[in-house]
Amino acid sequence: MTSPFFTSQGAEFVPAAHAHSPWSPGMLHGRLLGGLAARAIESRYADPDLHVARLTVDLFRNSPMLPVTVETALVRDGRRIRVADATIRTEQGVIGRVSAVLLRTSEQPENQPVLTDPWDETPPDGPPEPSTGWEPPFEMWWVPGQRRLWMREDRPLVDDEKLTPIVRTALAGDFASPLTSMAEGGVAFINADYTLTLARMPGSELIGMEATGRVAAAGVATGQVTLHDTTGPFGFCVVTALANPVPLRG
Repeated sequence: MTSPFFTSQGAEFVPAAHAHSPWSPGMLHGRLLGGLAARAIESRYADPDLHVARLTVDLFRNSPMLPVTVETALVRDGRRIRVADATIRTEQGVIGRVSAVLLRTSEQPENQPVLTDPWDETPPDGPPEPSTGWEPPFEMWWVPGQRRLWMREDRPLVDDEKLTPIVRTALAGDFASPLTSMAEGGVAFINADYTLTLARMPGSELIGMEATGRVAAAGVATGQVTLHDTTGPFGFCVVTALANPVPLRG
């Protein structure tokens, strides 16, 4: 593991230079904000019997490379469901928000239909091929000719903390937008949000992403991705995006 994306200083998270977005070297990467919010919600509201079943990350304002704070609030705490929000701020104001639904686990009913089969992609057994364009801030293995990939985080989010499965998944979810929007000239859409719906947490550091749908009209797009770990599918990610005049080169 190499240097983290953020260093904690009191209530603030100070970004390192490599925490920038691929859209601009002066802009915070949105995926990291989702990771910070997931980390805060998990640390304050997680329970061994409560599973983060849904996480929605709203990225409605781009931010310069400024220190970030994350505030959380408990919205509902019932017997089987817990709902929590997080607000992400810099000195310029609110730059994003996250809502989470945590559901209490129980015994799985028998004879349930299987609608999403495991994919046939084997996990990588070596380092990724060197990139010829944008260099991602994580390890990534593209499946040639398909909108599929494996990815793995290779640095901490905050200080020297080990990434938890929900933080790892929150970081991965942001890539649903370029995976579904990638075209011959690059990525011409920037995401406004993403929503993870998770039946379980990934059991491996490797997360597989498979684009399974996209619709676009009048500069607005929505895409969907199936999430896999090394044993099979574990959830989905849906993203909405806006046409952006400066495409990200893949």
